[in-house]
Amino acid sequence: MDARTGLTFDDVLLVPRRSAVKSRKDVNVSTKLSRRIPLSHPIVSSNMDTVTEVEMAISMARSGGIGILHRFLPAEEQAKMVSRVKRAASYKIDTPYTTGADAKITELQSFMKEKGVHSILVVDSENKLLGIVTSRDLRFIENGSKVSSIMTPREKLICGDPEISIDKAKGLLSENRIEKLPLVDSNNTLKGLITAKDILNITQRPHASTDDKGRYLVGAAIGVKEGYLDRATTLVEAGVDALVVDVAHGHSDLAIDTVNTVKEKFPSVDIIAGNVATAEGTKDLIDAGADAIKVGVGPGSICITRVVTGSGVPQLTAIIDCAEEAAKSKIPIIADGGIRTSGDISKALAAGASSVMVGNLLAGTEESPGKPLMKDNRKVKVIRGMAGYISNMSKLERDHIHSDALDIVPEGVEGYVPYRGHTSDILNQLIGGLKSGISYCGSHNIEEMQKKSKFIRVTSAGKAESKSHDISKV
Repeated sequence: MDARTGLTFDDVLLVPRRSAVKSRKDVNVSTKLSRRIPLSHPIVSSNMDTVTEVEMAISMARSGGIGILHRFLPAEEQAKMVSRVKRAASYKIDTPYTTGADAKITELQSFMKEKGVHSILVVDSENKLLGIVTSRDLRFIENGSKVSSIMTPREKLICGDPEISIDKAKGLLSENRIEKLPLVDSNNTLKGLITAKDILNITQRPHASTDDKGRYLVGAAIGVKEGYLDRATTLVEAGVDALVVDVAHGHSDLAIDTVNTVKEKFPSVDIIAGNVATAEGTKDLIDAGADAIKVGVGPGSICITRVVTGSGVPQLTAIIDCAEEAAKSKIPIIADGGIRTSGDISKALAAGASSVMVGNLLAGTEESPGKPLMKDNRKVKVIRGMAGYISNMSKLERDHIHSDALDIVPEGVEGYVPYRGHTSDILNQLIGGLKSGISYCGSHNIEEMQKKSKFIRVTSAGKAESKSHDISKV
């Protein structure tokens, strides 16, 4: 019987090394999510329905990380989320929202509200540009009016060539003091749209995670059961950048076959697979075509897999084992679960992870799904495990499956986390702590830290000594 000792984050510390770093601002935390997707920082928001939907995914991409949209909703709704994230910023909108000149104001208002936009281009049946309507045009307008009666007509619009450079577009927007620059060809056919807001966002966020069109990067989860390939197809058509094969036990034939099938159909899309906790599981998923491996069986704050099944590997040991195997194929691994502090992030990366997936720390933010609640005179938000009882019941109801509730064996729990404000503030603290951690290892970046870092095991007394003690906290 193999009875190795497994270690997790609290069992070790990183040994401080001589450092030439003068300021943590000099530390570079850029990394890779997967084989082909770079990130400016290594934090990924978890594909949980209480963590990542549109607002979280946008916030993560703006900061230089990435969000993974959960799969616990119809595929079409998940694809709409992908589209909304991709449209939140870009150098150029290839397919701007449009309406016809004969549309009623009430229809236009509903459409603009649904899409979350403040202007609509007006075109004819051949996609020729006729004008534009903005939210300002809609003030004090009678609902029975038609779009043609309030739009700014084509002859009054400043337009650009479809191949216009960003610098030239910026100049036109500035010179003419306009917010929107429709792009039309020589036949006045609409070919795109550039907005001042998008250019400003790109200029102000040079470290944002974007694709080659300046659109935010976003990932989305799929399952391994019936319908997974249809869901993957819908997501790819919506523009998703990475697909996450999401299953609690990733070292299974179902998961391996899913990775193989999806990768074969979509070779240009990076596939992230997991979760696993062993070198063997890592190798099998890489051999199936995975571009990144998600590591972690049971370390999450709302996961009880280890209690229910008796299976799992303490997270630090799992990361080390999986990273050593993944390094042979130069495939990144994502440490998923158990991250409570910036120090845990440092340890996970030093052990070989390229990024970390975070759920609990982000579930309480303004951008996570759901509204804050008041509990015991403080603001909280709900967090729940995707293998928990409530999540399983929701899935059965959504898919119209009639099953006895007693048949559900939950491997997750539901609970509350403190309301923590905006995601950007949490990320700033985590990244700042990580940069300090890298400098303590005598390193300037993650790769150098992985080469130089040394762990030392600590006793229970050492753990207590690591925390504040012998004082009354203010």
